[in-house]
Amino acid sequence: MGKIIAIANQKGGVGKTTTSVNLAASLGVLEKKVLLIDADPQANATSGLGIDVETVELGTYQLLEHSTDAAKTIMDTGSPNLDIIPAHIDLVAIEIELVDQESRESMLKKAITPLKEQYDYILIDCAPSLGLLTLNALTASDSVIIPIQCEYFALEGLGKLLNTIKSVQKIHNNKLDIEGLLLTMYDSRLRLSNQVVEEVQKHFDEMVFETIIQRNVRLSEAPSYGESIINYDAGSRGATNYLSLAHEIIKKNS
Repeated sequence: MGKIIAIANQKGGVGKTTTSVNLAASLGVLEKKVLLIDADPQANATSGLGIDVETVELGTYQLLEHSTDAAKTIMDTGSPNLDIIPAHIDLVAIEIELVDQESRESMLKKAITPLKEQYDYILIDCAPSLGLLTLNALTASDSVIIPIQCEYFALEGLGKLLNTIKSVQKIHNNKLDIEGLLLTMYDSRLRLSNQVVEEVQKHFDEMVFETIIQRNVRLSEAPSYGESIINYDAGSRGATNYLSLAHEIIKKNS
């Protein structure tokens, strides 16, 4: 039975999609069968794995609408052991369309539960908001990874997200766990980066992953080539970081 992990933070630019794509690819390289679900209307996880967003006919939108079978939305990425359910800009409309639906926060859960048998891990790349799309992802998930960038406003909004997770646990999904807080965009030369790391580790202790994702030019370049960091430059620091995170998650869940 596979584990469903949402990657969420309502702040933009914290490394959610970078983490979703590269963690998924790293788990795949480590011989785990992985499905990545792009639940962000910007569809960056889709394009980041080399899929032309304009050609997507079936994806997360149809999955949430329940207008097609989940298996029909799955695409092969060409990366070892990694499939994707892609997104398209039409996903923007889904929040309005689901408003009047009964159990609207459980639409994704209903659609993907049958897929748990086929995969070791299902990762959901969430939109940078706490709207209905993210609520669907949290309701469908077993746990959540929260990326936090090592910058000045790092902890701003974290309390809000943790409160949202608490209310999802209370109302929609009492099994939702926090997989871990992931420190991203770390630059060891900056005093501020080191202060943020100390602060987060002091406050959240064992909830924080040991792996820290360092700032890396190759990580920024990879999406423009439609590749994960593992395919683009397996010897880079970014690839080493994400492989380390994948090992940590496998160990934690074994």
